[in-house]
Order: sequence, then structure tokens, then C-alpha cells
Amino acid sequence: MKFTSAISAMCLASATAFSPAATVGRSTTLYSANPFAGPSLEYTGGSDPNNANYVKLSDALQEADTERRKAAEAAEQRERAAEIRREERQKKIDYMNNMPDSQAAGTVDEFMFKEGVQDQLDKLDNDLVGLVPVKQRVKEIAALLVLDKMRRKLGFETSVPSLHMSFTGAPGTGKTTVAVRMGQILAKMGYSRRGHVVLATRDDLVGQYVGHTAPKTKEMIKKAMGGVLLVDEAYYLYNAANDRDYGQESIEILLNVMENNQDDLVVAVAGYKDRMDKFFSYIPGMMSRIGNHIDFPNYDADELVKISEVMARDLEYDITPEAYSAFKDYIELRMDLPYFSNARTVRNAMDRARMNAAIRTFEMYAIQGVNGGVCTVEDLKSIRADDFQVLVDDIVNADSSKRIFA
Repeated sequence: MKFTSAISAMCLASATAFSPAATVGRSTTLYSANPFAGPSLEYTGGSDPNNANYVKLSDALQEADTERRKAAEAAEQRERAAEIRREERQKKIDYMNNMPDSQAAGTVDEFMFKEGVQDQLDKLDNDLVGLVPVKQRVKEIAALLVLDKMRRKLGFETSVPSLHMSFTGAPGTGKTTVAVRMGQILAKMGYSRRGHVVLATRDDLVGQYVGHTAPKTKEMIKKAMGGVLLVDEAYYLYNAANDRDYGQESIEILLNVMENNQDDLVVAVAGYKDRMDKFFSYIPGMMSRIGNHIDFPNYDADELVKISEVMARDLEYDITPEAYSAFKDYIELRMDLPYFSNARTVRNAMDRARMNAAIRTFEMYAIQGVNGGVCTVEDLKSIRADDFQVLVDDIVNADSSKRIFA
């Protein structure tokens, strides 16, 4: 009986397992999704580091087509530019062939006055006493620019001359003043856009660490573009005792700009003649790029007295004849002492004389009460001999170790 019951239970379980409902349900569960579309089979690029070099064929073809189109457009532009140049040259040739020999280009005076060059040369004569060789050299450069512009007017071939300059001489000989006038002449003649002068020294051009020099030098060049960059005491840019000095990098940038941007920037280097000659021996590329070397001689005593007269005129002071004699005595003594600086020494002496005149006038009218404390215009404008005599006495009576400060 028990055996019969067990056989019946097993048959019932087998029938339930293979019933149609169970088969359908299990079939739906097994095949409801695509077994070949799982995330494990999707392409993710793999781990090959060169995968970034592979692109789709369509993208590569499109990029190549774009490059071919750009190259074709560039070639077409070059051909068109060459054609325009040929047409312009042919027009110039035809113009030159048909131009009569009596064609007037205008007078030199017309260009000198019309462009304002003569005005700048006159200002140079008024501002600078003496320096005849310097003024002559500036006039020669101006003459070249004027004649070059007259040739251009008639259609002759012209090229921008090398206008980079070297100014050598002692301090106070007018190097900066000449640079300013040259910048204005270049602007008047159309050889520079602005004609301004930017003064730079080693501290303005050379950095203190790696990567600092190039930005500083380029910033100064950017400020001077369209005008004149005057590098004072340029020999300090190069340090022969230190191969790792950062000044060499600044020099290389300047040389590159002098060669490639000479139509938009004039570089002028200044300093003592002996040191500048030594600097050029170390940097021959600088020497070869400079076409105008101007040497500024020292002033003599009479010229320095005339400079004081010009300064007094500009400051609206009247120097008495006796005062000029006392001033010349001071200058002759000061020229034999160290650290003499030509016109700068004159300027310092004029400042001290003005101070002495102010002390004298203040004591007379404010302290002593002369004329009820009322001073005249002449008192405010006059510089007398005793105002300069104080300077002479300082040199004569000072100890030898202190005379350099007189």
C-alpha cells in the first residue's frame, strides 16, 4: 500500500514538471533578451595607448579634403598677390618710360619745410649747444630720408635704410635729446608711426630667473614699436665673466627684432665709447646691424656757460654778466674733479644757484623786512654772482676727499 502511494506521487511530480504551462513560462525567461548584445561585447577602445591615433575613415577623408581646399586657396592667393605685384611693377615701368626728363620732383626746401624736418633741425640747434659733428650727422640722415622720399614720389625703387644707431659719449652730452629729435624726424618723414622714444636699461630688459628675461624684453619692445628704443649703457646687457647670464637672451631678442622689424622700430644703443667698442667686439651681430654711429664729444667751458644760459632762458631767470663769470670759474674747477657730467653738472649747478637766490631773497625780504617785505619781479628772476660764488667756495675750501661732491 505504501509502495503504491509512493509510485503515484512520483508520477504526479513528473507530470507537473513537463506540463505545457511550465514549459512556456521557462521559455519566456530564457529567450526574452538577445544573448549577444550584452555590455561585455560592446567596443570600448581597449587599453592600447595608440588608439588615439586611429580615426574613422570618413573623418580622415573629410579632414584631407579640408586641407586640400585650404592649400588650394592659399596657392590662389599667392598667385593673385604675385599678379598684382607684376601689374604694379609694369605700371611703374610704363610711368618711368613715359616720364619726361624735365619732370619736377619738387625742391628739397619744399620737402624739408612741408614735412616739418627743418623745424626739428632748428629745435635741435636751439636745444643743443655745440656738438657740431653730431648735428651734421643728424642732418645727413635727414637728407637721405628727404631724397629717398623725393625718389619715391617719382616712382624710383626705394628701400628703408638702416636707421639703427649707436650713441657714444660721456654722460650729459645730449644723447637722449638727439634720440628724441631723431624719433620726431622719422615720424615726420613717415619712417615711424609714432616717433616716441622709450628709454631702457638692463633692469628693464633682463630678468632675475629662468623664463623672466624674454617677457620683459618683449614688453619693452612692444612699448617702443613705431618709435625708438634707446638702450642706455647697453654694455651691461652682456657679462663676459658669466656664460649663464640672462642678458644674452635679451641681446638675441633685440638682434632678431632689429633684423625683422627694422621698418617699424629703430634701436639706439648708448654708452661710453670704450665700453661700447668692447661690447661690439663681443656681439658682432649688433655692430653689423647698426648703420649710424654718432660720437658725442665733451663740452668745453664756454659751451657749458652757453648751456646755462639756455637753461636760464627756459626757466625764465636772468643771470647777470658777473654771475656768468663766477659760473665759468666754478665749471673750470669742477671739470678737473671726478664724476663730471657735462650738461648734467650744469643743471645741478643751476639748481643750487636758484636755491641760493631763493635763500638770499627770502632772508632779505621775509626776515630783514627790506622794503616792507615787498620784493620786485627782478628779485624773483635774477641770479647774481654771489649765488654761484657759494659753489666756487665749496670746491676751494673743501677737503680733497669731499670735493667730488661739490
